[in-house]
Amino acid sequence: MAVRLRLARHGKKRYPFYHIVVADQRSPRDGRYIERIGSYNPNTNPATIDLEFDKTLDWLNKGAQPSDTVRRILSYKGVLMKKHLLDGIKKGAFDEAEAEKRFQEWLSQKSEKINDKIESLAKKQKDLEKTRLEAEVKINKDRVEAIAKKQAEKLELLEAKDKEKTSEIAEETTADAEVKAETTESAETTSDTEVKEETKAEEPKEETKEAEPVKDKTAEDSGEATAEEEVKEETKAEEPKKETKEAEPVKDKTAEDSGEATAKEEVKEETKAEEPKEETKEAEPVKDETAEDSGEATAKEEVKEEAKADAEETEKVKEENPAEEDTKDKKAEK
Repeated sequence: MAVRLRLARHGKKRYPFYHIVVADQRSPRDGRYIERIGSYNPNTNPATIDLEFDKTLDWLNKGAQPSDTVRRILSYKGVLMKKHLLDGIKKGAFDEAEAEKRFQEWLSQKSEKINDKIESLAKKQKDLEKTRLEAEVKINKDRVEAIAKKQAEKLELLEAKDKEKTSEIAEETTADAEVKAETTESAETTSDTEVKEETKAEEPKEETKEAEPVKDKTAEDSGEATAEEEVKEETKAEEPKKETKEAEPVKDKTAEDSGEATAKEEVKEETKAEEPKEETKEAEPVKDETAEDSGEATAKEEVKEEAKADAEETEKVKEENPAEEDTKDKKAEK
């Protein structure tokens, strides 16, 4: 029966774990085995090997043949080196002490290599972790900068909006202030104009009131002069009436009637002429200097009109009483 040192697979899918067993060559891989002498875990770096050194060496001395993977494992652990030294002792090449010395030297060198490998792997792992951390820090930094940039842009937008709002509010306030100022100015101007109009309306009243006691005597003298002229004209108008009365014995009833009518008309005209005089006198307290001048002009015009009226009446009388004129002419001839 051929005995072999081989691996029996165990563990999960894509995560194998092997047992190092001594089994019959005819038995299946994961089947029946004679003895288990160790384990092999390739999932770690370096691989984890747990091996019973003396039992493995004894099976090799008995003639068990290892598989290729188990051969590399035994070489890695120094089992084949120990078997080679034992064969040299049997041949008499060197004694057991020399063989043990050489084996210990080989183990120390192998262990140094293994330790160097572990250290290099650990260093690489640290370097990888460091680079990963640096990359993560850089990524985080970039992310923080991007977030800060976005926040800064948002803040800028908000500040711009706030500035626009404040500018709009300021413009509205200025517009309201301008409107208020315009309204106040317009109100002040209207009030000033009203005050000026009131003062203007009050000034002539005050001037007229102040001008009343300061009237000069010229107006009074002019009024007296106009009154004297009117009296003289009335006397002149009454003189032809007296002459006509002396000629009454020759007059007929028609002449008397016409004389009475003319006398009545003269009385009416005199009353009419006196009424405006009274009115002008009553209106004198309110007159100013210009009003006095206009009063004098109107008085003169009235006098002229009365003279014209008297002349017209005399002409009418002459036309109505041609007999009286003849008698006057005869008397004048005599």
